[in-house]
Amino acid sequence: MPRRLKKSERQRRILLELKLHPHVRVSDLARRFDVSTETLRRDLDSLSREGLISRAYGGASVPTRGTYPDLTERSGARAAERARIAQAAAALVHPGETLMIDSGATMIEVARALAWRGTPCTVITNSLPVAMTLGEGAAEVILAPGAYQAAESAVTGTDTVAFLNGFRVDRCMIGAAGLTGEGPFETVRGFTAVKRAMLSRSCHTHLVLDSGKFGRTGLNHVGALDMLSSVVVETRPPADLASALHRAGVDVLIAD
Repeated sequence: MPRRLKKSERQRRILLELKLHPHVRVSDLARRFDVSTETLRRDLDSLSREGLISRAYGGASVPTRGTYPDLTERSGARAAERARIAQAAAALVHPGETLMIDSGATMIEVARALAWRGTPCTVITNSLPVAMTLGEGAAEVILAPGAYQAAESAVTGTDTVAFLNGFRVDRCMIGAAGLTGEGPFETVRGFTAVKRAMLSRSCHTHLVLDSGKFGRTGLNHVGALDMLSSVVVETRPPADLASALHRAGVDVLIAD
C-alpha cells in the first residue's frame, strides 16, 4: 500500500500538478493521493487562501496574474527614488538587530543599502535576491521555505507563513502595491499572508514604498494602517492620506 502523504507534501504536489496542467479536479486528486474528497477540498481551500491557486468548479486552476508587472519589469521603474528610500530604511536598522524583509524590487534595494552600510544584523526573508544580496556581507541570513514563485524570485505558502510565525524580531520591512487610508494593498496574491505574518511577528513595522503607490489599491488588503510603525517614502503623502496616517499613529519618514 503506498505511503499516505502528509498535508504539506500533498499541497506541494498539487502546486506541481498545476504547473503541468491549467486545471485539476478534486475527484482525480483525491483518488491519486488516497484521501477523501473532503480532505482534498480543505487542501485546495488552504492553498486558495494563500493566493497560490484559484478555486474553480469541481477543482482548482492556476491563479490569474492580471497585468501587474513581474519583478524584472518593476526593477527598472523609479530606480532613483527607490534607492533613496532604501537608504533611509536601512538607516533604521541598528547593529545586532533582527529583522524580516519582504520580497520585491524595493526590498532588494533595501538589502543593497544594508549591505553597503555593513550593518551586522540577522535577516529572515522569503526573497532569494534579498538573501543573495545580504549573504556575502555582515548580515546573517535565514531563508524561509515555501513554494517558489518564479516571477517574483521568492517563496510563499503555508510553509513560509508557519516558518515566519516561529520567530519574533525587532523590525520588519515590507513593500506594497498600493497604500490608501484603509492600509496597504497587495496585487500578487500569494504574498499577502507573508506580509501579515511579518507584521505580526515584528516589534517595529515599516512599510517601504515610493509615492507612486499612494492612492492605489489591489486585490488583497494586507491590513489596517495601525499595523504599521512607519511609512518610508521619498515625498509627503497627499493631505487625506497624511491625515489617516496621523490618526493611526504612523510616522512618515521622508528620504533625503
